[in-house]
Amino acid sequence: MTQTMDADAPVLEKVREVIDHAKADQVFGAPISENGVTILPAAKMRGGGGGGGGTGPEDQGKGSGGGVGVSAKALGVFVVREGHVSWRPAVDVTKIVLGGQVVLITALLVARALIGSRRQR
Repeated sequence: MTQTMDADAPVLEKVREVIDHAKADQVFGAPISENGVTILPAAKMRGGGGGGGGTGPEDQGKGSGGGVGVSAKALGVFVVREGHVSWRPAVDVTKIVLGGQVVLITALLVARALIGSRRQR
């Protein structure tokens, strides 16, 4: 027996539908051309899925289920101009800010240790 997500489609059909849509054409976006420059966006795609089932007495019911997840992260763009291709990475501002905070905290801890050692002399 198959548990359905809606009246028409079993769980596995929904999982297959999501997997079929996570292909290479989702990694590379549609090229954008203007003024002799073509831009090809690129992203990293990840996905995973799982399923389960169960059996038991009739009064407790039987079950099955599944799930799938897909995520995408922009990596950058390829720029094609006059026959030359260059790569422009996407900048993750969150990582830059986090790195700056780590450096600041480390500098403050070192300064505190230096001031404390000078006071003991």
